[in-house]
Amino acid sequence: MSDHVLDQAARLISGTQAGAVPVKAFFDEPTFTVSYVVHDPETRHAGIIDSVLDYDPASGRTSFKSADAIIAYVQEQKLTVEWLLETHAHADHLSAAPYLQGKLGGKLAIGAEIITVQNIFGKLFNAGTEFARDGSDFDHLFKDGDSFQIGNLKAMALHVPGHTPADLAYVIGDAVFCGDTLFMPDYGTARADFPGGDARQLFRSIRRLLSLPERTRIFLCHDYKAPGRDRYAWETTVSAERRSNVHVHDGITEDEFVAMREARDATLAMPRLIMPSVQVNMRGGHMPPPENNGIRYLKIPLNAV
Repeated sequence: MSDHVLDQAARLISGTQAGAVPVKAFFDEPTFTVSYVVHDPETRHAGIIDSVLDYDPASGRTSFKSADAIIAYVQEQKLTVEWLLETHAHADHLSAAPYLQGKLGGKLAIGAEIITVQNIFGKLFNAGTEFARDGSDFDHLFKDGDSFQIGNLKAMALHVPGHTPADLAYVIGDAVFCGDTLFMPDYGTARADFPGGDARQLFRSIRRLLSLPERTRIFLCHDYKAPGRDRYAWETTVSAERRSNVHVHDGITEDEFVAMREARDATLAMPRLIMPSVQVNMRGGHMPPPENNGIRYLKIPLNAV
């Protein structure tokens, strides 16, 4: 079946000089999350991808060390932030996008299927009528194949559901920011057992990404250090993933992947920060509204997932 969106993405990558797009990574070890700043060398316009708000679950306190490191880099490099891009509503860390937006500007964007996620988790957290569930917590909702620019850098969004219904990969020049969909070749792939997740969809999304040109740089949202590897890593290529991803290398069938993924997911505990993370991130990184005592609260639904 023809995939004209993927063809467009491939042309974008092929038309960009290899390694021409500057990418700066920021690794948050407590959540094993990698955030990125990508910029256009000509205009100095930038995008920030998958930022982290520091959160201590024992005290309920938030802080901004991770986000402030991004701010310092943006200011040092004299960049103008045009976009704050979320690959999905993360279940393992809180987004710092509203804080960064207040300091640096830019439009906050995510995939259009965030509305599905908002409906699923709005019910779980009994969010009430004040939570709109229409994507309006974000400035822009991308659909599959939507094009945009960061300065003069051409970019586009690819819908890659499976981990969640709303996952996007951002193609920016010769780089792809794939969120949780893929990990390093020696670690494998994302889980697909969250509400709205689907292992079969995930396989198809991954194979779609791995149909891009082999030299395409892939930047990951997480790394957990695979057994036998003593350093964190978050940059790979389509070629490396196709050759040696332990879950989904060339030759693995869809049925084989689904059987593996569903069996593996059944053994996994929920992420440590899933409850605070999702109810904040489904709101674009904003906290729930304060109650009548002026304090904001995060809910923990009991025996619900």
